Amino acid sequence: MEESRKLGERDIQSIDERSGSSGRERQISADTILSAVANEHRRAILDALDNASENTLAYDALVDRVADRVRDKNAERVSDEHRQRVRIALRHTHLPKLEAAQIIDYKDETGHVQFVGGELERDLLTLVEPYDVHE
Repeated sequence: MEESRKLGERDIQSIDERSGSSGRERQISADTILSAVANEHRRAILDALDNASENTLAYDALVDRVADRVRDKNAERVSDEHRQRVRIALRHTHLPKLEAAQIIDYKDETGHVQFVGGELERDLLTLVEPYDVHE
């Protein structure tokens, strides 16, 4: 390993080896992956996809699952207004960030979202899950 490497940088090869992605070439830094799973909405997206059949959900079903998970603590049920806020946040912020990190594949034309990440992302979700505050 090269001695001149800066502190905090990870070898791309080690991320590729741990990612376990399905043959997809991944040149993503550890910081990018950690940033991608740092938000409660994005963790809810990844958890919903990881628990779905074939790791794939229709966009509307994903919105419902995320809205249920990140709803206000005082709300007894998810309101249409809350669901709409989640829908907008997913489309404009969270899905693009996860897709840029090559953790999901979102096809707007089919309306399906698929988890394409690997073991590294699953391990991170398992690690942070006990600290997530949701009911």
